[in-house]
Formats: sequence, C-alpha cells, structure tokens
Amino acid sequence: MSEFRQKCIGKANLVGSFAAIPHPVAVEVLALSGLDFLCIDWEHAQISRDIIETMVRAADVHRMPAMVRVPGHAPEAIQAALDSGAQGVLVPRVSTPAQAAMAVKASRYPPLGERGVGPGRAAGYGYRIPEYLAGANDRIVVAVQVETSEGLANIEAIAAVDGIDVIFVGPGDLSVSIDAVGPKGADKLADAIRRIIGVTIAHGKTSGIFCASPQTVGQWAAVGAGFFVLASDTMFLGAGAAANYAAARAELAGDDSRQRPFEQAKKFL
Repeated sequence: MSEFRQKCIGKANLVGSFAAIPHPVAVEVLALSGLDFLCIDWEHAQISRDIIETMVRAADVHRMPAMVRVPGHAPEAIQAALDSGAQGVLVPRVSTPAQAAMAVKASRYPPLGERGVGPGRAAGYGYRIPEYLAGANDRIVVAVQVETSEGLANIEAIAAVDGIDVIFVGPGDLSVSIDAVGPKGADKLADAIRRIIGVTIAHGKTSGIFCASPQTVGQWAAVGAGFFVLASDTMFLGAGAAANYAAARAELAGDDSRQRPFEQAKKFL
C-alpha cells in the first residue's frame, strides 16, 4: 500500500469507490471486489470519527488503500483521518488556492506542512512515531475536490499549489453551482469539467472525477483523467438488488424481459 501515492502521481489509471455504509463488513466486501482503492465518505455518509478508524482497519486487513473524504476544510478532521491510518484525504469544496494550501498544511508534517504529531493508530499508537514521521509525507495522498463556480474560476491558482497530488471533479455539485443541471446543461458541464482536467494536467497534477457509471470512465479518461471514484457501496447495493429483482420477476413471468435488469440497475448507477 506504500505505493498508492506513487501510482496516483504517476498517472496510473486507478478505479476506486466511495464507502458510505458505516460498517467494516461493507468495507471488506468492497475490498475483496478487486478495486484499486476505497474512499470512505465522511462528508455525506452517517459515519462517526471512531467508525472511520474501524473502516480503515478493515481495508488494511485486505491490503486495500483507503482514503477518507473529510467533512470540510478543518485541519482537525484531516489530521483525524490520517491518524486513523488512512492513505490519503479528499478535501471537498475547495474553491480557492488558500483552501488548497490549507489542505496541504494539514496533511504534511514540517517542514512541508503543519500536521500535528500524535500517538494515533497510523503511528502504532506511539510505538512507531519516528518511522511513521520519516515516510508519511511521501506516502499520504492529498486530493482536493473542485466542485463550485468559484473553484472553476480559480482552477489555475488551485492547480499551482505545491503539495496537491490530485484535483478531483465533483460533477454533481459543480452542475448545481454553475447552473448546468440536467440534459440542458450537459454541454456546459462537460466544458467546465474539460477545463478543470486540462488545467490540472498542464500543472503536472493528477486529474480525478466521480463517475456514477462505468460508461463515463472511458469518456473522461480520453480527456486525461486517471483517478476515478466509481459510484459507492450503497449505489452498488441498490443496482444489484434492482437488477436481480427484475431478473427474478422476468423468470416468474416467463416472458422475454431478461434484458430489463440492466435498465433497472441504471436507476441507481
């Protein structure tokens, strides 16, 4: 797992998923699926700080790199996620270079940042502090999420901030912020995403994006993105249940509805 950051900044194509179900069993199931990484969603899911550590521990059992999407810009949340043993953080709603710089400071130990030293799980509860300090700055992934009109306007300055590894597009919030919701706004949203990806790559950073379905992964990879968060455990659960229920109903009806399950699944993905 120590190679995770090198894969991120080395522009390898990585596909992970959000972990939103606050239980280690769900994390283990995702980890066994073969994904490249997990991103525990502390921002939008009902997950407490102590459960974050339990979920990271479950990912570690299967040698699955686990990041945490923190609730906001607060250094305390970033450091708590990293002290739990997470391999990186995804900081949401970064709209200014100052906010991006704050994410770096909270994630890196001096002299590169201002992360506090503590005897958390990542440092072996105090038994391995020197060893952890020696390598943490090289191993921790710092990703910032650009998903507002202000962030779009400031993308050049955000991408120029030293220490940012991944600039991640949140298409949902971005579409709302720039008034590009729904089919009528599709072209406007696509142009905004292409600009973020293009500027990110021009500054030597890795570009990432959330993809609700596998079909959009190829679309954004062709533009230059290489770090993908595909759906979430809850979305996979809903899609799988819907598809299998539709297939069972088709069997019971004895008709030719066996192609419908995928249509049911698309409601969730």
